Amino acid sequence: MILEDIVAKKRIRLQQAMCSLPFDELAQTVADMPDTQQGRFEAALKTPGLSVISEIKKASPSKGIISSDFKPVEIARQYEACGANAISVLTEEDFFLGSSEYLTAVKKAVSLPLIRKDFIIDVWQVYESKLLGADAILLIAAILSDNELAGFRETAKMLGMCALIETHDEQEMKRAIDSGAETIGINNRNLKTFEVSLKTTEKLIKLIPPGKVVVSESGIMTAQDAEYICGLGADAVLVGESLMKAQDIGQQLAAIKKAGG
Repeated sequence: MILEDIVAKKRIRLQQAMCSLPFDELAQTVADMPDTQQGRFEAALKTPGLSVISEIKKASPSKGIISSDFKPVEIARQYEACGANAISVLTEEDFFLGSSEYLTAVKKAVSLPLIRKDFIIDVWQVYESKLLGADAILLIAAILSDNELAGFRETAKMLGMCALIETHDEQEMKRAIDSGAETIGINNRNLKTFEVSLKTTEKLIKLIPPGKVVVSESGIMTAQDAEYICGLGADAVLVGESLMKAQDIGQQLAAIKKAGG
């Protein structure tokens, strides 16, 4: 299964990274960083109407190369200029052709809150995300134990970051809620078959208690999709492919935001 392959490759890369920068040294470097404004990411998703997390993504396992002329900083500046509420930056190297350098470069170029989208499987990566400049991290319930979900979320909060806990079925939703998740993502893509259905959000959002911030991820391709998701009660959508492939990013982003009120 592709998810298992991604995680296996991530473990190899992580071992190499941890040898280069031991945890104690990483933690001390993060501790010495100046305080940053907490809650920026969550606040961006609570603005009136449907918030849009615009994603910077060069490739994916299911679609291959999405953007051949890939300039992450220019894309980020377009997103900010065109009204994105937050930006997601893919940093996974082998299957999505991302880089941690993209995140640090984008951080310097825009003022919007950033979420690091990667396959986080160790607390070392949570600290690394803070070092790179992330305001939030993605935690994928499908690849983490209950203790890891809760522990990584609490560590992120302690470091001033939001943890967006991603779910794609009923069991994962229950685990996310039990972990104390305050910001919950619903992935409309089946992680086993890679099929996409917005009905996943319709089904799972009913299980979320009031007061949580809800993000619908994957499959939001048109203004009609955004309108549908907004009608279900989601606070935000994470949109990547349809923006990355758009001839006019601003026009596409404006249409999605308008559809969400």
